[in-house]
Amino acid sequence: MTEMLEQERQTAAAWFETLRNEIVASFEALEDRQTSGPTAALPAGRFEVTKTARTSEDGSDAGGGLMSVMRGGRVFEKVGVNISTVYGQLGAAAQKAMAARGVPGMDSDPRFWASGISLVAHMQNPHAPAVHMNTRMFWTPGAWWFGGGSDLNPCIEYAEDTAHFHDVQRDHLAPHGDDLYPKLKAWADEYFYIPHRNRARGVGGIFMDDRNSGDWAADFALTQDIGRAFLPAFVPLVDRRRDTPWTEADKDAQLVHRGLYAEYNLVYDRGTKFGLATGHDANAVLMSLPPMAKWI
Repeated sequence: MTEMLEQERQTAAAWFETLRNEIVASFEALEDRQTSGPTAALPAGRFEVTKTARTSEDGSDAGGGLMSVMRGGRVFEKVGVNISTVYGQLGAAAQKAMAARGVPGMDSDPRFWASGISLVAHMQNPHAPAVHMNTRMFWTPGAWWFGGGSDLNPCIEYAEDTAHFHDVQRDHLAPHGDDLYPKLKAWADEYFYIPHRNRARGVGGIFMDDRNSGDWAADFALTQDIGRAFLPAFVPLVDRRRDTPWTEADKDAQLVHRGLYAEYNLVYDRGTKFGLATGHDANAVLMSLPPMAKWI
């Protein structure tokens, strides 16, 4: 298929917005429940919503989205939930990078359309894990594809938390084939590995990219189930760890681990590179960075 129906693009963009709304509501509900410990006296956090825009090289309309960020809450130290729908023509560097990945048509036609949701949460309590999730759809005149996944990034690991996170994702992927979860888990393990540290940035999850089976509806349904898995995989872990007492050593370990997270996102993450290279709002692209981090 060389042309994407407008209705299909609108359907995908609307789904990402629906998922965004569900997550924002769920996270604000977590803030509303009273917590204990050093952050108990803080007011419940709320998202600040800002419109974002992509700047095209010729100054024409190139789309945008919403950046929703909560800072300094009882539970979340910083969490961002962004959606965007952008389009136009890729710059030469981005076009070359896409062509090198084998995206059909990119060697001769720079037109594109992309929509998606991206989330990163950094927690107040060092025992509560940081998390990342995104799902997206990309279109060029030569192809369409879906990508995304979610991965857990605890600084203090709990085997039962890791097991729960993976079990929920496995269950949501099961309707799409028994072989899919092991494949996407292995992909996440490879993608979220930090070569210069010789370690993974977290305890993994699932990840896919360039998903085009030839059946748009099936691939979209898979992408939706990856998104639907996120809240039941993550929220119970927050409830389990939000009131766990922590020490200064625990907080120090969290800040060091955040340094690891920042290194990955700035050096290796494909989404960060794409967003900056294509002129999207830099604050939205770099929303994933933690509010505080340290290095040893």
